Amino acid sequence: MGEWTDKVKGKVKETAGVATGDRELEAEGKADTLKGNVKEKAEDAKRVIKDAVEPDRKIHRDEP
Repeated sequence: MGEWTDKVKGKVKETAGVATGDRELEAEGKADTLKGNVKEKAEDAKRVIKDAVEPDRKIHRDEP
């Protein structure tokens, strides 16, 4: 969930920076958005690795 928060916070800062002409705030927003994207990709990679190492867990996840 942290990646989602970083992305939203980044978009808000970026938009506010553009609206007010504050380039520093805009840059902070872009950095926060990028941070959220990196976190998301890291979580995706962890999930793929975990599924490759423990293929049985992937099957059981779909079952009730």
